[in-house]
Amino acid sequence: MQKGKTLLVTGGTGSFGHAFIRHALENLQPRKVIVYSRDEFKQYEMERKFSSDKLRFFIGDVRDRDRLIRAFAGVDYVVHAAALKQVPAAEYNPFEAVQTNIIGAQNVVNAALETGVRRVIALSTDKACNPVNLYGATKLCSDKLFIAANAYAGSTRNTRFAVVRYGNVVGSRGSVVPFFRDLAAKKAEIPITDERMTRFWITLTQAVKFVVDSFEMMSGGELYIPKIPSMKIPDLAEAIAPGCPRRVIGIRPGEKLHELMISHDDTRNLFETAERYIKLPEFPFWEVKQPKDSRQVADGFEYASNTNDRWLGVDDLRQLLRNEGILP
Repeated sequence: MQKGKTLLVTGGTGSFGHAFIRHALENLQPRKVIVYSRDEFKQYEMERKFSSDKLRFFIGDVRDRDRLIRAFAGVDYVVHAAALKQVPAAEYNPFEAVQTNIIGAQNVVNAALETGVRRVIALSTDKACNPVNLYGATKLCSDKLFIAANAYAGSTRNTRFAVVRYGNVVGSRGSVVPFFRDLAAKKAEIPITDERMTRFWITLTQAVKFVVDSFEMMSGGELYIPKIPSMKIPDLAEAIAPGCPRRVIGIRPGEKLHELMISHDDTRNLFETAERYIKLPEFPFWEVKQPKDSRQVADGFEYASNTNDRWLGVDDLRQLLRNEGILP
């Protein structure tokens, strides 16, 4: 990402927003960084935490297209991180999930096109691949909107869109890690949905770097997926709460036993490098080049958390959580 540019993060007061903005202020030499979110108290706390004259705070919702257009004026790079992410909340409030995750995505696309934003990356989730819950379905729809947006940009606009999809983020707000940690402090029983459950795992630091690198390589329409390790939920419980009793409670509504980031049907136009998979658009109306130093993935390939060739055991998880400042 070029120096002296203006960056904006929707949902900027969330876990990713904090990490990305810290990285931007320390490493990217931006002209300005805009935090766009709907919670003024979180913005107030964030302003006190960073104390940077390069930060700007916009109160607004991605459901409000006019406010997005105002906020995007003069912006070069946008990271779209705003979403309703909790699976049970989306199941019980489906209209709200659609309004934020789908209509909000469309509003971000339109605002970026209207104001001439150069590059937009939308954050996705492993749950968008073969979704079984509404959250995953809304994010799949969002992904399709951002990829197709490159066609709307056409040849007369410089705006380009791409998507980054990754798994569970270590210690993010609302994740299982702080929940297990709180129970461990009380020596309480640890609820396990299923002993066989596996998940992909990425740190906030890795997620931020992956997004920044994706801005550098994107030409428009790509879906970027990092090569990251898997872990077993019981191993995570043992890493955080050794010795605490456990109880199997069963899989919750809308939950998968294993997560999938690339299905068999996604292998068309799928390439890989040493650190990522890159899904090129199926119907590009603009120039899309094969990624540098990449090779095409074989037909029938699948990238699932239970068949991954990279794993984190109990000791690995414990060390990773210490490195992230989550465990002492």
